[in-house]
Amino acid sequence: MVAGLTVLDPGVLSLVQDTGRYGVGQLGLSQGGPVDCHAFAWANYLLDNPAKTPLVEITMGQARFRAEQAISIAITGADMQPCINGQRVGMWQTLTLNAGDELRLRYARRGLRAYLAVRGGWTVDGAFGSAATVMRNQLGGLHSGLGEQAGGMALTKGDVLPYRPHALLPRGRGVPTRFIPDYNALTPLALVPGYQFDSFSAEALTAFFDGEYTVDQRSDRMGVRLNGPSVVSKQPGIVSEGIALGAVQVPPDGQPIVLLNDRQTLGGYPKLGCLTRASLSMLAQTRPGQAVRFYPARLADASAQWQAFVQFFDWV
Repeated sequence: MVAGLTVLDPGVLSLVQDTGRYGVGQLGLSQGGPVDCHAFAWANYLLDNPAKTPLVEITMGQARFRAEQAISIAITGADMQPCINGQRVGMWQTLTLNAGDELRLRYARRGLRAYLAVRGGWTVDGAFGSAATVMRNQLGGLHSGLGEQAGGMALTKGDVLPYRPHALLPRGRGVPTRFIPDYNALTPLALVPGYQFDSFSAEALTAFFDGEYTVDQRSDRMGVRLNGPSVVSKQPGIVSEGIALGAVQVPPDGQPIVLLNDRQTLGGYPKLGCLTRASLSMLAQTRPGQAVRFYPARLADASAQWQAFVQFFDWV
């Protein structure tokens, strides 16, 4: 038996996401997955879900849902002031929706993206081993894109998110406050230098690490465009090559772009290096006009930080 959560209003953009699609770059397909893996992981952890369990990534808020049966849910990420039947409820904790309850998320006042999880996960079909929605690839989401219906679609009004009936969890199981980020803080982002780092002059690197950048309106799940001190490489172009998650590439105008989960698979701009996964999660929650700064990080430290995350959440 399969039950469902009805989408009354999807808001600006709501997408089904799991941990993403791996090993498909040679096919020209993007990885997809949650741009804030920290908030994603905690939402599933609260509900005892496996780390890869699909949930819904909600950008900017203004979304509404109706429960058709009693379910346990969790909401993490950007503060969207959630309400159940008009009553404010907390985030970063387990919640119960009874049959007929309406969950409403308001406009995000801190951060940009929230994650809505249900116990056991949304039971959606996958494509290439993942349910992650990649709109530009027309894959994933409620419809995988491998059948008659087009995949890669954002949620729309009237959609029903299916899940399996489950025993309810106690209310109030929450994330320790020390693990809840302050998305409004000007937290420096860690960049691990890459092999093209030395193609930038000392003056350009000083401008990058000493400067402050603002997030451009044109940012999306493909990449975060930045405006600030110009960083020009001595190597204006390279032969196109594969691009890693978090790569900071610099086009000829000297304004860096940080590439996220829905990035293209190839690129021909010089790269400073890659942001760490923890810093990517913070960057994914920045809003247009918000300021960011960077600092150089050691690969060994970034690797140790990621390994601790993977082991704690049993990330696949």
